Amino acid sequence: MAMQTVTTTVAGLGMREFTGGSGDPLVMLHHSFGNPGWMPVHKALADHYTVHALDLPGYGGTEGSERPEWARHPRDLALLVGQWLRAKDLGPVELVGCGFGGWVAAELATMAPELLKRLILVGAAGLLPEKGSIYDQFLVSHSNYVQAAFSRLETYDAIFSTNGDSPDELPMSDDTLVIWDMNREMTTRVAWKPYMYNRRLRPLLGGVNVPALVVWGDNDAVVPMECAHAFVEALPDARLEVVPDCGHAVDLEAPESLAAIITGGNS
Repeated sequence: MAMQTVTTTVAGLGMREFTGGSGDPLVMLHHSFGNPGWMPVHKALADHYTVHALDLPGYGGTEGSERPEWARHPRDLALLVGQWLRAKDLGPVELVGCGFGGWVAAELATMAPELLKRLILVGAAGLLPEKGSIYDQFLVSHSNYVQAAFSRLETYDAIFSTNGDSPDELPMSDDTLVIWDMNREMTTRVAWKPYMYNRRLRPLLGGVNVPALVVWGDNDAVVPMECAHAFVEALPDARLEVVPDCGHAVDLEAPESLAAIITGGNS
């Protein structure tokens, strides 16, 4: 199936997805800076799955998923994603969550593991580091935060930049900046205080009775590697895969590697 854009109404809100491919369903949840579109990782996975790249509620700008004004925690977004999965009637899915989307995916797994076939967390937020800290996006510009998710500036530039060598030098279109601003506003509503973690999540992960895969870039400057080990320790059936020479945004910086890990090397 060629990529298409589909909007499904859940709880009175339109929720947009980019979908394509064939096979069993795989749902991807994006970083806090949003989903740039139908990306190489989606294309690679679409050779093996029917991929549903969902805009989380309140993300994607005016053409993305509508904002739930009442939402004040990522668990609220997870509830909506769960309702979306039931409305789509996809059956148990492979759920991939990247960064902030990984936090939402983990919350959903604790509430409704029956909706999942496998949980895949990629540089996921949601757990409080004991030694390090999660990079605070609210202290820097949009572009500097997104750039911090990459270990190589040229990869960031290839995806987002339209001119200039500096992330502060008109690096992307006005539309992208507006979408990033709207995405950050939604992130502020649900994840600002406490910033990017939920103390209740770690003990609840022990009840997730589906296999889990934790994937981390070895140069992740946004969510420290100790969080990867914490997820593996907290989940009953989890293993860790580390992607070399890669930052936080593994899905964008190493799409073929991530697809190969998810598909078991068959990408």
